[in-house]
Amino acid sequence: MATTTATLTLSSSDLTGDSLALSTTATLTKAGVLTGLDQTTGVARKFYAAEQTDTKLIDKADFTDAKAHKVYIKNISATASESVMIQLNDGVATVELGLLYAGDWCFLPYDGTADIEIDTSAVNMTVEYLVIYEA
Repeated sequence: MATTTATLTLSSSDLTGDSLALSTTATLTKAGVLTGLDQTTGVARKFYAAEQTDTKLIDKADFTDAKAHKVYIKNISATASESVMIQLNDGVATVELGLLYAGDWCFLPYDGTADIEIDTSAVNMTVEYLVIYEA
């Protein structure tokens, strides 16, 4: 059985009036059971020579609906003004989740019922991504 653990640590000496030190850990499991997620797309990078609009990064057809998939996406750019908009498109509506600026990343649950699309703000941008999923 696969065991994958995700840990997020946030720290700052000047964000609030007191020092901030927050850490949380989760074992990534299949939907409704304690069995670990055991499939992955592997970490991949896509290079976009031209600016992108509504470009499919992750295809819902590749995943089973209503499962406990997890998605990691990172904007590899080192240019502060370059961003990647993350969107969900279920074929009826598109929902914008937010912008990833240079070096930003996100880790989110994914039920496989919508495509994950991106818009890029510039040419020659690279997006890194990974899906950890159950079959």
